[in-house]
Amino acid sequence: MIFVFKGLDQHKPSINYYWFAFFILYQMKEPKKSKFPQVVIIGGGFGGLEVAKQLADKPVDVLMLDKHNYHTFQPLLYQVATGSLESESIAFSLRKNFASQKNFRFRIAEVSGVDMEKNIVSTDIGDVPYDYLVIATGSTTNFFGNKEIERYAMPMKSIPEALNLRYLILQNLEEASLKTTREEKEPYLSFVLVGAGPTGVELAGALAELRNHILTRDYPDLEKNHMKVYLVDFLPKVLGPFSDQGSKAAKKFLTDMGVEVLLNVKVESYNGEEIKFEGGKSIRTKNVIWSAGVMGVVPDGIGKDKIVGGNRISVDAINRVKGAENVFAIGDVAAMITEEMPKGHPGVAQVAIQQGALAGKNIMHLIKDEAVVPFKYRDKGSLATVGRNKAIADLGKIRFQGFFAWLIWMFVHLISLLGFRNKVIVFINWIGSYVTFNGGSRLIIRRFKREELPKKHTQEAKAD
Repeated sequence: MIFVFKGLDQHKPSINYYWFAFFILYQMKEPKKSKFPQVVIIGGGFGGLEVAKQLADKPVDVLMLDKHNYHTFQPLLYQVATGSLESESIAFSLRKNFASQKNFRFRIAEVSGVDMEKNIVSTDIGDVPYDYLVIATGSTTNFFGNKEIERYAMPMKSIPEALNLRYLILQNLEEASLKTTREEKEPYLSFVLVGAGPTGVELAGALAELRNHILTRDYPDLEKNHMKVYLVDFLPKVLGPFSDQGSKAAKKFLTDMGVEVLLNVKVESYNGEEIKFEGGKSIRTKNVIWSAGVMGVVPDGIGKDKIVGGNRISVDAINRVKGAENVFAIGDVAAMITEEMPKGHPGVAQVAIQQGALAGKNIMHLIKDEAVVPFKYRDKGSLATVGRNKAIADLGKIRFQGFFAWLIWMFVHLISLLGFRNKVIVFINWIGSYVTFNGGSRLIIRRFKREELPKKHTQEAKAD
C-alpha cells in the first residue's frame, strides 16, 4: 500500500502527516485488547508450568507472573548448597520454555495482593486484570514464629537461599582452618540439620560425603573426625511420610556415613552460636539448617476465613478457592480437605503437577460452560537419596533401598529437569563426582553476610 501526503515535498509537512504519525504511535502504544479470556498464573513452579501447558493452543491468553524469570528444580537445591552443582544447571528460563506457545506471555513481577471482587492482581509493575486466576505461589520455610531461629538459621527453598548456604558452609570451613585448637574449630565444623524429611536427609548425606571424601583434600589442616553432622527431628523417625522399612534403611545409611541422628528432640532456641534442645542438650555451632516445616505463600487479599493450617488456601474439589468463581489455588499453597486427606495433600511436586493439569482443563470447561472434573491424586510413590549408591524407593507396595533405588532416583530427577542442556550438564557432573569422589567446584563467588538488625531493634535488645 502506498500513502501519498500532500506537502511532503515541501519544507514543512502537512497536518495530515502529523495525524498519520500520531495514529501510528498510538497504535504502537495501545495494542488491541484480545477477545479471549485472560488467565493469570502467579508462580512459575511445577504447578504453574502445568497450567500454562494445558492451556496451549486454547482460546485464552495466558499471562504468568513470577519474581524470577526462571523455573527452579527444587529437588536438587541441596546439591547447589553443597557445591556439587552450579545453580544454572537446575534453573531454566520461563520465556524459553514457552517460546513456541503463542498464547503465552511472561512478566517479572512482585505480587502484592489480589482483589477478587475487581478481578485484579496488584504488582510492582502495575495492576493486572484477569478473567481467571491461578495462585501457584508455593511455600516458604516455616520457623513457627521463632524470630531468633528465623534470624540465625539457614533456609533452603530457593536458589538464592541455596547459594547463601553454600557460601556460609565454605566460609566456615575456611574459618575453621585458621583456628588452632579443636575447641575453637568446633562451632565452625558442626552442622545441625533440623527436620528429617527428604530435604534434611539428603542434605545430611551430602554433608557427610563432603566430610568423608573432600574435606581433607581441600583443607589438609582439618581432620574428618572434627567435622560433625547432626540430623534432628521431634518425630520418632526419619523420612516421616515413607514406610517404616524405608525410614529404618535411611537411618542406617546415615549412621553408617557418620551422621548423628537425634529423634524425639525438639529445638528450643538458637542464637547463632549455640542450639539448645528441650531436655538440656546443646551443640555449639554456627551452621543450623532449617527444613523442619513449610508454610504457604499467600498473596494479600485472600480473606483469613479462607486460610487453614500451614497458611494454605482452602479450596474445593476442583482447586477453586472457597467462595470464588474464577480463582484457583494449587500445589503447596492449597489445602483440599477431604475425608481421605484431612490435612490436605502432601507438599510434593506430583501434587502440584496433577492439580495444575486439572486446573487448566477445568478453566476451559468453565469457559465452555461444561461440567468440571474433581481432583483425585494419583500417588506415584516417593524417592529420597542419602548418598552414593544409597537411596530409598517407596513405589506403592514395591519398596526397596540401595543401589537400584539410587539409579531410579537419578533417572527420575534427570528426566524431570527442564532443558536438554541442563540434563547433560547434571549427568556429566554426576558421572564426574562418582568417578573422582571430588565433584563440584566449591567456589566462594561472594561472601555471605547476614543483614544487620535495625538500630531500633538493637537498642531495645540492649535495654532489655
